[in-house]
Amino acid sequence: MSVPNRNRNPAAARDPQRTQERILAAALKEFADRGFAGARVNVIARRAAINKRMLYHYFGNKEGLFRAILRRKMAERQAWRETTPEEPALSLPLWFDRACRESDWVRLLQWEALQGGTARVIDEAKRRNAAEVAIRRIRRRQAYGHLRRELDPRHLFLAMVGLTTYPVAFPQVARLVTGRNVTDPVFRKERRAFLRKIAAALLPSKRITR
Repeated sequence: MSVPNRNRNPAAARDPQRTQERILAAALKEFADRGFAGARVNVIARRAAINKRMLYHYFGNKEGLFRAILRRKMAERQAWRETTPEEPALSLPLWFDRACRESDWVRLLQWEALQGGTARVIDEAKRRNAAEVAIRRIRRRQAYGHLRRELDPRHLFLAMVGLTTYPVAFPQVARLVTGRNVTDPVFRKERRAFLRKIAAALLPSKRITR
């Protein structure tokens, strides 16, 4: 006689929000470890301690789950950026600290680049919109005199992301260049100090010469 395929964690059915949170956390780890193509739904379900059918119930399929993670992260980062200081000497170290805390997110984006190349990405339209929001904030900061106006805001945003994320995305390069691991508190202290100094190059000329 066949045994009914029950949810491994009966409490999950009684707390949908907590269950979805657990699924998203497990999925982020799996996507960060293996990328979208290599991620396995059964592994995500096992990590979340739920039945695979429950995952499909909440998110539809693997792409729907990936999209849910992307949208949550975009919303979180957008809200966080709006609260960071306007001054680059203050904001760049904070961006770096956030990248260090979100190494799984950085790895997920690396996998996406490796597996997808230059092809369109999942949820591309919404992600473009999120990028535009960030670029509008750069323009606003330029208008208020916190950043140099002659710099292309799109390339300026890319430069700021690169300065703060590259060591986390390529820790082996950071170690080879500096002799320290990205997780080393000394490296992080040095990186913050560097970002505060290099921020001077992003300031309007009249402010640099004061």
